[in-house]
Amino acid sequence: MPDRVVDYLVRTMPDLGVRHIFGVDGANIEDLYDAVFDAGGAVTGVVAKHEFSAATMADGCARSTSGLGVVAATSGGGAMNLVAGLAESYASRVPVLALIGQPPTALEGHGAFQDSSGQAGAIDAVRLFSSISRYCARVAAPAELPERLARALRAARRGGPSVLLLPKDVQQADMGDIPAFRPDPRATWLDDDELERVMTALETAHNLGSVVVIAGDQVARDDARTALAELVAELGAQVGVAPDAKDTYDNSEPAFCGVAGTMGHRELAQALEAAALCLLVGTPMPVTARTGLDDLLARTTIASIGLAMPHLPAVHATCTDVAVALRTILERLRGGHDGHADGELAESIIAPAAPPDPASSVATAVRTTRVTRTAPARTLTPMAVPESHGPGLRYRHIVAAIQAALPDGADVFADAGNTGAAVVHQLRVPRDGRFVVALGMGGMGYAFGAGIGSAFARAPDGHRTVVIAGDGSFFMHGMELHTAIEHALPITFIVFNNNAHAMCVTREQLLYRDRYSFNRFQPARLGDGVAAMFPQLRVCSVHTLAELPAALTECLGGPGPSFLSIDCDPDEIPPFLPFLRSSP
Repeated sequence: MPDRVVDYLVRTMPDLGVRHIFGVDGANIEDLYDAVFDAGGAVTGVVAKHEFSAATMADGCARSTSGLGVVAATSGGGAMNLVAGLAESYASRVPVLALIGQPPTALEGHGAFQDSSGQAGAIDAVRLFSSISRYCARVAAPAELPERLARALRAARRGGPSVLLLPKDVQQADMGDIPAFRPDPRATWLDDDELERVMTALETAHNLGSVVVIAGDQVARDDARTALAELVAELGAQVGVAPDAKDTYDNSEPAFCGVAGTMGHRELAQALEAAALCLLVGTPMPVTARTGLDDLLARTTIASIGLAMPHLPAVHATCTDVAVALRTILERLRGGHDGHADGELAESIIAPAAPPDPASSVATAVRTTRVTRTAPARTLTPMAVPESHGPGLRYRHIVAAIQAALPDGADVFADAGNTGAAVVHQLRVPRDGRFVVALGMGGMGYAFGAGIGSAFARAPDGHRTVVIAGDGSFFMHGMELHTAIEHALPITFIVFNNNAHAMCVTREQLLYRDRYSFNRFQPARLGDGVAAMFPQLRVCSVHTLAELPAALTECLGGPGPSFLSIDCDPDEIPPFLPFLRSSP
């Protein structure tokens, strides 16, 4: 058998730490799946039900593993369906590689079905995907592939998706004697001068008073949780997290002050009032993370480390890997000595002050860490929400019951909307678990695919995944549970069924005088419907609070997937600060 372009690509995946390619098959990507079959299990090809969900599977897998996610799609509608998913990865800086099939090169510009070459009036896929990726290129010949792939990987590592457009004839072409692909060693850009200014501000504040750390999603992307915990302990700091970064610091630690921003906690604001400095780690502090804290942050000295500049005046150090920056700061605080003996191992490559060069690497430092618990978790004050009198269960009661039932190490994926707001605000992430909410684009239905992608990666280590979403999100992409059933994944889908796009209902009530509603649905018995479709699936339907504990025990226990539908009130206002400010 000749060594085709697709064989070369698939053979490269294990060297990149990739074990799954998520996608939807089709005529102009089927050769890639043929290569996956020929690879004999080195890589698993996962066929999703929709390309949006395939893209979110790759995104969710990358987020929970701090690795690279890979998605494949065919041309035409398949390619177009990737856009929303890749846009989320772009906005949230998640490393994803998209392999997109194209019609044969000889037919481009000559009436090819699903032509997106940009020729003869066709859609230009390069222009389209370039706007939602860090790198996009069409591979016109086998000899181009190694360099195109290397550029795509370097760009994705800097945070966001890369796209390779692969015409069908190029996929089938023989690679000839082109050497096997070798990925560049991962390098980190860290500006020494900028970090020195951050270090000076941090040391001054540490000597004067207390420090508050607000951790962001880059801590998770860079797998910097242990380094963050060590720095917090060294500084005696208090910690808040951005809404999409709840798993970056142990929620049961006494230093944990809760969530920042629109779904945030009073304790973080109180900590900031007394702080000499606020250190931002891996977050640019978008509106969702700073709402309600604007005045406090304006009066506080702010230092920042991370890839993205903050949306606030700050002493900032640009760093493509915050674990490297945190360990450098720790060594400085300890006088150049690391006093810990064992624990999680972190390897860092530190670059000198020079223009960023992703291909360069200079020095390697290996350190070990241990974190110990000394006091009970802080009690966090919930937002006061108006009393709800409608049918069904209340968000706070549901989330409290889920919290009590979650197994250790569970990974939680929350979807957009009122449901997501309640979960972000109230749920404490289980120790060693992951927590993901997509706030880049905030697309409904994201959690179904993303949770599945994460489950593929994390299930072998004993983690159960829990997807929490509303019925509106379920109607968009919830049938992806079929993929979970096909692969017997340990994942539980919990759907808050209020027969509405509830966040839109709330906006109608608060902002448009409650004169009408376009966003209420006819009642749907989701649990009964899913049970009828999939008789082998564990399914529970909850209509009263008394039924909930047993249903959670049933659905969170045992092997494989399960589904839980919970009736709740569409008129309940969630713990979401903009709504509470508008509420009478």
